[in-house]
Amino acid sequence: MKRVLYIFLISILFVACNDAFMDRQPRTEIGVERFFNTEEDLKMYVYGLYDFPGHGNYAADGGTDNQSTTSGAVEIKNIMASASPSSSTVTSGWTWGRLRSINLFLANIDKAGVAPDVKAHYEGVARFFRARFYMDKVKRYSDVPWYEEVIETNNEEALFKARDPRDFVVDKIFEDYQFAAEHVKTNQPTGALDKWGVLTYLSRDALYEGTYRKYHAELNLVSSANEYLQMARDAAKRVMDSGEFTLFSTGNTDTDYLSIFRSGDLSSNPEVILATFYDPREVKAGTSEWNFGNYEPSPAKDLLQHYLMKDGSYYSSQAGYQTKLFVDEFANRDPRLSQTYAYPGWELIQTATYVSGAGIYVQQFNKNFTGYHLIKGFANSREADVYNDLDYPVLRYAEVLLNYAEAKAELNELTQTDVNSSLNLLRRRVGMPDFNMHPSVDPLSVEKFGTISPLLQEIRRERRVELAFEGFRFDDLMRWNAGKVLEKVPEGLYFPALGKFDLTGDGVADIFLIPSSESIPSDANKEVNSKGVKLVYYKTGDIDDSNATVYLNNGTSGNIVTANSMGTFVAPKYYYRPIPIQQITLNPALGPQLFGWE
Repeated sequence: MKRVLYIFLISILFVACNDAFMDRQPRTEIGVERFFNTEEDLKMYVYGLYDFPGHGNYAADGGTDNQSTTSGAVEIKNIMASASPSSSTVTSGWTWGRLRSINLFLANIDKAGVAPDVKAHYEGVARFFRARFYMDKVKRYSDVPWYEEVIETNNEEALFKARDPRDFVVDKIFEDYQFAAEHVKTNQPTGALDKWGVLTYLSRDALYEGTYRKYHAELNLVSSANEYLQMARDAAKRVMDSGEFTLFSTGNTDTDYLSIFRSGDLSSNPEVILATFYDPREVKAGTSEWNFGNYEPSPAKDLLQHYLMKDGSYYSSQAGYQTKLFVDEFANRDPRLSQTYAYPGWELIQTATYVSGAGIYVQQFNKNFTGYHLIKGFANSREADVYNDLDYPVLRYAEVLLNYAEAKAELNELTQTDVNSSLNLLRRRVGMPDFNMHPSVDPLSVEKFGTISPLLQEIRRERRVELAFEGFRFDDLMRWNAGKVLEKVPEGLYFPALGKFDLTGDGVADIFLIPSSESIPSDANKEVNSKGVKLVYYKTGDIDDSNATVYLNNGTSGNIVTANSMGTFVAPKYYYRPIPIQQITLNPALGPQLFGWE
């Protein structure tokens, strides 16, 4: 059995909090006076703070240019489509109970009879979680009230305080991160946070804040951007110099990348800095067909078109790349494409509610709205013990290398030596040519990000490809001031006309696109291909055609489309969220709203 850290909440200490009014509860939690005495007490409490992602993160790119989604739960999609979003309609996120739990721990840690280094370790873990909590709040609201104590019901000054400026709050966040980076220990139990996990998150969030300040002039903080880019660089370099991690590679360029996301035991993987571990006898991963993308997550053509050719050239340099058929899209590409998207000739083994029977897979369109499917993180097995045992890599060394390269490039410090120790390691793992320090301009990237340097364009491409569907894309677009990218309707497979098409790459037709005005033949009357298999029929029309079962942007030709419109991204307003009107009513000092919100 894997040596796994399982997390249990301490119910006597974590009580329901009244988030609607800044958790106005007295500190009378049962057990506080008899707790926080031993290292075991401290350990159990901080384990209860763990909130690292699991397999649901494979859908976290939903609503971006990586991944279409039909769900109404994607906030930015709803905001952009709304006629008048406001603090009355955008009301989630203003929750503070978790912060109270963290500050309660920090207020009581001195009671523990433990050695100073042990106490500092657990204080560092708690401050790490406070830093993460507040970073999420800053990303959402920018200015928020900073609290580092447990608020009592009679403390009206704290309860009714105004927001603190972003600059102040972020300074406090990185004070917490730096303390954690210096005091959280290494060599922790499998699944537990250690120094390297802290430094990786520090690098991630410092890169976010540094680039956000650089590209968001509305904050008036551009002059301090480099301070955080330097933090990101230095934190990543400490992880790199530790010698603790390397990219996972057996030399098989066609499988090594994907195998990280299909592993039932990441505890010894040299690339994994932190993982969420599962064991079907204890805590089940619960992965299912949803991750394959036949219901909700739906990979987009835009991402597919940004994978390079196998020789390192741009896909957009291929003649007629916009109208390539599905089979041709995968020819001679970066091997990570076919380790992320289901490719022509891919074999489906796991069969479930929304997918066809086992065998060479034929793309399905009825519920998968782009026609592309996600195999990264998909447990392609019939065995429950396999798909319930799949671990999730929360932090990978690959991210550290990408953070380092981007921070160095943003600081105008990137050298060939830096590239060789970061980006080229990622390229070589999958057999791609080395990263070009002096790339030509790719029109596709310019269309997306404007006239930033080709070097930064290519670093962003490498990040997008390597970290696809791991939950980074939305934050990356926000920090790069690229919200307008979200206005483009995600597209899927291209079809030049109605008729029969091969989707498996064997030269034999698999599907038949017919006009929406026609009826799909009965099963007995469906055409059979040369392999003796009945064709799959789809009624084709534009997205407003209620008779259609697959939508093309020209009705009878073009790309599969997922929506009429994604709405409008209003900048800078939509880079932030309003404080819910109920909270402004309770505490007017939280107002006024920022950046045009009402």
